[in-house]
Amino acid sequence: MSGFESLLIANRGEIAIRVARSARALGMRTIAVASDADRDAPHVRACDNVVGIGGDRPADSYLRIDKLIGAARSSGAQAVHPGYGFLAENASFAQAVTDAGLVFVGPPAAAIAAVGDKAAARHRAIALGVPVLTGYDNPAQDIETLRRAAALIGFPVMIKAAFGGGGRGMRRVDDAAHFDAALASARSEALAAFGDDRLIIERALRAPRHVEIQVLGDRHGNLVFLGERDCSVQRRHQKIIEEAPCPVLSPAQRRTMGEAALKLARAIGYVGAGTVEFLYSGSEFFFMEMNTRLQVEHPVTEAVTGLDLVECQLRIAMDQPLQLEQEQVLRQFEGGGHAIEARLCAEEPGAGFLPRTGRIAHWHAPAEIRLDHALESGLEIGAFYDSLLGKAIAHAETRDQAARRLASALDRTIVFGLPTNRAFLARVLRHRAFLGESVSTALIDENFADANSRATLVTEAHWALAAFISTRFAANEAPWPQEWRGWASSGVLVSFFRLGAGAHEYRGRVEGAGVLSATVLADRADQAETRRIETRKIETRAPLTAGSWHSPIVDGRQVALFFQRQGDRLWLQVDGVDVEFEDLRLRAAKRNHVAASAGAITAVMHGRVVNIAVQVGQRVDRGTALATLEAMKMEHALAAPAPGRVRAVHVQTGDQVAAGRVLIELEIDALQPAR
Repeated sequence: MSGFESLLIANRGEIAIRVARSARALGMRTIAVASDADRDAPHVRACDNVVGIGGDRPADSYLRIDKLIGAARSSGAQAVHPGYGFLAENASFAQAVTDAGLVFVGPPAAAIAAVGDKAAARHRAIALGVPVLTGYDNPAQDIETLRRAAALIGFPVMIKAAFGGGGRGMRRVDDAAHFDAALASARSEALAAFGDDRLIIERALRAPRHVEIQVLGDRHGNLVFLGERDCSVQRRHQKIIEEAPCPVLSPAQRRTMGEAALKLARAIGYVGAGTVEFLYSGSEFFFMEMNTRLQVEHPVTEAVTGLDLVECQLRIAMDQPLQLEQEQVLRQFEGGGHAIEARLCAEEPGAGFLPRTGRIAHWHAPAEIRLDHALESGLEIGAFYDSLLGKAIAHAETRDQAARRLASALDRTIVFGLPTNRAFLARVLRHRAFLGESVSTALIDENFADANSRATLVTEAHWALAAFISTRFAANEAPWPQEWRGWASSGVLVSFFRLGAGAHEYRGRVEGAGVLSATVLADRADQAETRRIETRKIETRAPLTAGSWHSPIVDGRQVALFFQRQGDRLWLQVDGVDVEFEDLRLRAAKRNHVAASAGAITAVMHGRVVNIAVQVGQRVDRGTALATLEAMKMEHALAAPAPGRVRAVHVQTGDQVAAGRVLIELEIDALQPAR
């Protein structure tokens, strides 16, 4: 079958919506699939039809080949698009789609298999004369062999999962003392993420750029590359900011890397959209891997070239020849300005980028940039899927203009209800290291090493405006609260507030003669001390209303304000920084807060317990591994905070736990308090 009119999208979230948009523009009927957790998700409504595939976890839904093939058959789909992630680079899935008499929108199963194993892909690259880093990629996987290999390569080394990607199963090791622990962690994460724990080891470069080449091939022998993307800004070996073109690549270097990518793609008979990834250092480049799918960051290539890559995928799958000439594409790419993408994720940068879950209380996106997402107010962000919420893409004539435009748009993007990296992304885009030429994969570690540089910090404008709003406006935003009834217009109202934000409590009074201005006096109470905060003067031109932008004046300085309220929760975004407050006056009187003992080991996030490493009565030292949680496809190890003995284990492997739940209790040794 070459042509098709109905397409099943075997994925979820923003990529399902993205694929559906291009497919429907071509007149196709689109079919979504949905796990039990996604029955009411936005991607379901973005398609013409939906087939439920059951389950909550990916292993029970989006990773079940039989369910997806069954959904395609029952819905009358003629073709299947895998999106990215899940089964997008699974040769068995591609073959199963083809065997079912359907069109797989992607490369042949043989091409996927040829480079799906990173060790095999390295061997192929070496045979073709494509540069690779010194490394170990042989079948023997016992720890002694891998130790010797690492020593022979020389530290620092990078441990990488032989299958999969996305930073999972990847660890940098700087010395032999930390090798065994990193190896065990990488192996465990690789097995959980990809079902295979085989690893390769490569020499680690100090601060390279991560540059990838986009290739596109049809079934008629036409193969071109569409320029490159610089994906160097990463945390936990995962990309968060990508751009096109690479700021330091010359036209000659671009063509050299592009030809290397095409050489590899030709050798495996590649068809469709794919990406060949390299590390770039100085004037040298080294092959990393080939991704046989559409990439998360494909919009920056679309912005610069003017192509719709999903449309290209669909037309190739319908056996249409590419209408692209290599030099014509490069001229468009090199004259197409600059595009930057930032990945909006549900995570807390100040807490080591830990993924977070929760319900979106309010979502608002600016109209001046492209924003690929599957978000809406009230949407529950659970622990079953990736932390990626969406992508913001800005395109301009120059790199500086694109960075400024994207940072400004992020300042006006509202995601209330759970922590995100939105403000952190804007901070990175404005940082001198990013705006200069020192961008590398080490940018985050070198410039945002301490938690405060990544954290969302409460400013004076935040707490002053929160106090003003909480005392001047009722829950329904009426400007005259209950306590003002019977008040004479000549009087001065004094209202008291208590607000909690993280570990801080703000308390004091608001004095004023109306709803347009007031003076705020406050103390800030931390765990260690209470200190007086200076008076702040608030002025507004009109009564403040939730869900709208305002420009109040705080101590003579105008700020940009957006806020939302739900019950005892108040979210404010002030000058691009959002903070959640709890109105402690509205806290239920009977709410009980049981203080955890110093030896209570709690879940730092919603997730699944994938490993319990200790048992009751066992002695532990500070740093001993106790348990491992998995959430949003990432693993997080919990360690003993101090020497002691395991008093109780309250969970089992496989349990789904909420953030804050006590998992393990330790009896901490005397004179060794937990820190």
